[in-house]
Amino acid sequence: MPLRHLLAIEGMHPHDIGQLLDLAESYVLLNRSGKTQRDLLRGRTLINLFFEDSTRTRTSFELAGKRLGADVINMSVATSSVNKGETLLDTAATLNAMHCDLLVVRHAQSGAPDLLAQKVEAAVINAGDGTHEHPTQALLDALTIRRRKGRLAGLTVAICGDIAHSRVARSNIHLLTAMGSRVRVVGPPTLMPAEIEAFGVERHHDMDAGLDGADIVMMLRLQRERMGDGGLVPSAREFFRFWGLDAARLARARPDALVMHPGPMNRGVEIDSAVADDPLRSVIREQVEMGVAVRMAVLDTLSRGGANG
Repeated sequence: MPLRHLLAIEGMHPHDIGQLLDLAESYVLLNRSGKTQRDLLRGRTLINLFFEDSTRTRTSFELAGKRLGADVINMSVATSSVNKGETLLDTAATLNAMHCDLLVVRHAQSGAPDLLAQKVEAAVINAGDGTHEHPTQALLDALTIRRRKGRLAGLTVAICGDIAHSRVARSNIHLLTAMGSRVRVVGPPTLMPAEIEAFGVERHHDMDAGLDGADIVMMLRLQRERMGDGGLVPSAREFFRFWGLDAARLARARPDALVMHPGPMNRGVEIDSAVADDPLRSVIREQVEMGVAVRMAVLDTLSRGGANG
């Protein structure tokens, strides 16, 4: 069956992931050449529907759509009918009446993009839903790694921090394990899902042990907005002391290990500024660039109903 929507990495075949990454690679070269305007999506409408705040992801999808020639509309949920009590299904009916072609959705509730995909005619792209998944983030992370390391298979990737609330962690775990990477999750017990080993990863609560010999160190922010008042972590200072990444801790990883972060960063909480800005080890800015290319590849693929999956 052709790829109709992109709702999750879970269940995607490694071949299809590889095809998307290869196509994104061509868009990296196109963007860097300066010849970014194409007619691929001319006459198509892309709607960004973000129920949660976003800077990088929304702007990245907007730029990707415009570089492919689409008409891009950013719907402000804060001033829309949704904020006046309109249900998600009513919103779906409204979007259908607009005859949009591509719908990018970010929502605080897991499963919301999937529900919309069942009700709208447009191709739906999940830009992050609750604690479920963020598929394009995992794809851009994979592209960043593959461009730097030449491969994904056989690499040891340590994903560190707030695993329990991170849709980025879930999508990366699904993608990296499918592509043959060895994945470790590192963080305090209170921020670690109880069933995490079922995802084919190694669990570590000690940061030094978790980073030992790692090829990639992927840091995650503390998502306090999803924690409620449960007191899941100590103070920011204590969190950094035990699970933050600084130069001394990074030394436990391989000498050529890369440092990644999906953003936004909490400097001094999960990562030290000197490490985040290290020109040799940090690829955080490169991740942002890869995001535009990956989202161009996704829009391209979905607009054609292409790729097998």
